[in-house]
Amino acid sequence: MTALVLALILDALMGEPRILWDRWPHPAVLAGRWVAALDQAMNKGRDRRMKGVLAVLVLVSGAGVTGWILAALPGRWAELVVLAVLVAQRALVDHVRAVGDALRISVPSGRLMVARIVGRDTAAMDEAAVARAAVESAAENLSDGVVAPVFWYVLAGLPGLLVYKIVNTADSMIGHRTERHEAFGWAAARLDDVLNWIPARLTALLIWLVSPQLWSQAVWRLVRADARRHASPNAGWPEAVMARALNIALAGPRIYGGRVMDAPFVNQTARRDIGAAEVAQAVRVLWQVWAVLLVVAMLGTAF
Repeated sequence: MTALVLALILDALMGEPRILWDRWPHPAVLAGRWVAALDQAMNKGRDRRMKGVLAVLVLVSGAGVTGWILAALPGRWAELVVLAVLVAQRALVDHVRAVGDALRISVPSGRLMVARIVGRDTAAMDEAAVARAAVESAAENLSDGVVAPVFWYVLAGLPGLLVYKIVNTADSMIGHRTERHEAFGWAAARLDDVLNWIPARLTALLIWLVSPQLWSQAVWRLVRADARRHASPNAGWPEAVMARALNIALAGPRIYGGRVMDAPFVNQTARRDIGAAEVAQAVRVLWQVWAVLLVVAMLGTAF
């Protein structure tokens, strides 16, 4: 737990220094190359679903062995560095805050910045749509990029953390329902759902915990109902509670690849006309959740 405390502080202070990643490839880049290589080599011919299962087994085995080797190195410096790099609190905060800062300049500037963190089409977004996308990304990536890595590190050490990250990377690259990846990426998508099941709900609980105005069972029932309407079995949980923490509506229709996805609003009766101020509020929630994680890690170290 000492390594976790130091990693959380190190990441918050330094984030991802460009001087480091200008010299060496980021671990996420290396993971992406590994996934891309397997996709190119195996995603062809017949039995693509089974080939996708085998690809995920290769990825998980390689990540687990790599984590075990790094954890066994003397001094545990490698473990600290990897943990600080893969718990991406500062990077998430910086990207979300940049959207709010850009929105204060102009809506086109906001579109440009939000396009860096979401996969939907941004060309036709108005100010509210840009802000919603940023807040939704903050909530979902708080789970995927911060809480889940911490959870799997605490549960299974560095091997657990690396297994989670490689599966999450694979899901983001091949876990889509497209003609090319629907079969081959099935295993990656399903395993990512499994690995994120507890962290997504834990993230929702943490956001609820740092938002005293939500401290009632009635609110939690509404969050649960909203989460179940989401297309993802996991992403709806942090988004639903973030929406109520900020008293805004999230989700709703959006465009992917030129096609309109008519998704329902989360917290649908709340304000929809939002902007940079709500993005800043979401950033404050991110830091509040980080502070809770740090305190819990420090208590774990002490006891």
